[in-house]
Amino acid sequence: SFVRIAGLSGALAVSLGAYGAHVLGVDPEKSHLKNTFDTANRYHLVHSAALLAVPLARKPRLSGSLFVGGMLIFCGTTYYHSFTEDTTVRKYTPYGGMMLILAWLSLIL
Repeated sequence: SFVRIAGLSGALAVSLGAYGAHVLGVDPEKSHLKNTFDTANRYHLVHSAALLAVPLARKPRLSGSLFVGGMLIFCGTTYYHSFTEDTTVRKYTPYGGMMLILAWLSLIL
């Protein structure tokens, strides 16, 4: 169920947040990567909480799938960039962002 996925995703977001604060936050030369990481982590946590509302939607499979897919693509590519400094996957980040926007809009169907 999407509530269980929300619980797992939220726990992962908090864990990654702690990791990022203690690993990326200590090197002043990588402050740009810390900002990138913080964006991924914020979106991850907010959309994990949004997943809790999915069972209340008229089309829960559509909304939940868009939220999960959007988080995986948007947050995943952004986390990857912040950990590796590799920008090749960032071209997919906007697709994840569009999926998150569509997920929110799907709640009004």
